[in-house]
Amino acid sequence: MSASKLTDTERKRIEDALATVPFAKLLGIKLEAIEPGDATLSLQIRDDFRQNAGVVHGGVIASLIDSATAFAILPLLNPEERTTTVDLTISYLRPLVAGVIVARAKVVRAGKRIIATSAELFDGDGKLAATALSTYIRLPKKPE
Repeated sequence: MSASKLTDTERKRIEDALATVPFAKLLGIKLEAIEPGDATLSLQIRDDFRQNAGVVHGGVIASLIDSATAFAILPLLNPEERTTTVDLTISYLRPLVAGVIVARAKVVRAGKRIIATSAELFDGDGKLAATALSTYIRLPKKPE
């Protein structure tokens, strides 16, 4: 989305932001790479992420993808802005059962009000396991 790189201060702010999301901490989501408009996050599959058939629950995959798309957007926001997800459409392409899964997200278009993103999720062997499209809305920063 953008050719600019993050400064060390911006990168630290984003790393700190991930550390303050309780749900991301609960799942064990890790930030692998971040640039304006692009983010890569990962997650180690655990037994408690599996549904009754033994594969990773779709909600875990959705959470990782939603987090990756949100973090792709974060470097593009002004300090007085925040966003929230409007929609998230996922195509689950293969079952996941073990290993580290990786979500790569990018901003497709950042408008004045709406931000469109896409993401791909890969299994531990680098095989495409899911794709997603998501829309976010810009909001004013919440009052202190």
